[in-house]
Amino acid sequence: MTDALKRLSEEGVAIWLDDLSRKRITSGNLAELIDQQHVVGVTTNPTIFQKAISQGDGYDQQVSDLAARKVTVEEAIRMITTADVRDAADILRPVFEATDGQDGRVSIEVDPRLAHNTKSTVAEAKQLAWLVDRPNTLIKIPATEAGIPAIAEVIGLGISVNVTLIFSLERYRKVMDAYLTGLEKAKERGLDLSQIRSVASFFVSRVDTEIDKRLNDIGTDEAKALRGKAAIANARLAYQAYEEVFSSDRWNALESAGARKQRPLWASTGVKDPAYKDTMYVDELVAPNTVNTMPEATLFAVEDHGEITGDTVTGTYERARADLDAVEALGISYDDVVQVLEDEGVEKFEASWNDLLKSTQAELERLAPSEG
Repeated sequence: MTDALKRLSEEGVAIWLDDLSRKRITSGNLAELIDQQHVVGVTTNPTIFQKAISQGDGYDQQVSDLAARKVTVEEAIRMITTADVRDAADILRPVFEATDGQDGRVSIEVDPRLAHNTKSTVAEAKQLAWLVDRPNTLIKIPATEAGIPAIAEVIGLGISVNVTLIFSLERYRKVMDAYLTGLEKAKERGLDLSQIRSVASFFVSRVDTEIDKRLNDIGTDEAKALRGKAAIANARLAYQAYEEVFSSDRWNALESAGARKQRPLWASTGVKDPAYKDTMYVDELVAPNTVNTMPEATLFAVEDHGEITGDTVTGTYERARADLDAVEALGISYDDVVQVLEDEGVEKFEASWNDLLKSTQAELERLAPSEG
């Protein structure tokens, strides 16, 4: 069997796992994935934690202790999720040290209900960084309109950030600008820029899901021929934007002061449509200095039959632009699609957070000690 994951790593793509649970930590599974599947980072989100906490009994002891202390459900969630992130960060610490802080990272998200409030997002990011208290964590902040200034502020405080829920090229440019603004603030404060890291999570599969639905509604042969092309085209044009911004004079001045590039991270890379090859969003997005965060099923699919043939992004920009233009020419508004996806993304994470609140509350009540 060819080692596609090793080849992917050698092409400059950091392989991160898009999942975390206490069982994965305590069973040694995470350590095994690092050792055997070239995994060098972990991302989490409210949906992942909701699933982890609602399954099995891995959290019972901690929940029982929290119930005995009569903590609020919000505090319980933070105690539970930060414990997992801390433990995962400790397991990944050797990777963090071996890569000089580039990888070995674990991401934890601010409360998604704060997505449209800049001040609250900044406060929550500071609190999470303090609570987890590990140098190899990234605080996830959504790239909403309110999130952009929060990103600049948090980076300016020296806190490393994973910017999430990026769908549009215009918003991605604002994210990169916020990163540079944050680094400039950090520099003014005399902080060590080399210690501040960031990734920009550009979402992939959901773009095809939304655009394919609209192409199917049109139903012509021309429309059907464009299915499955928009997401990869969008991501490739994002990489072109990354290359532009991180070769600018503004960036060069920061880099000479010790700053590190904000890497593009391909998120939502599990294929949703069974008509497509299940490794499509990995095989077609190989480029230097990127991250691909994969669900476990995608990780093992790539290991089994991924086709890693070198850089599949650089030099594809003309074709990518033509594919997006062809979709737009059929009357599908790119701006509308990306706005719908951002709104849905925030709503989905809010819904997961609310489910997490409910299931954790139920667990606190189930495991509460009897009075007396």
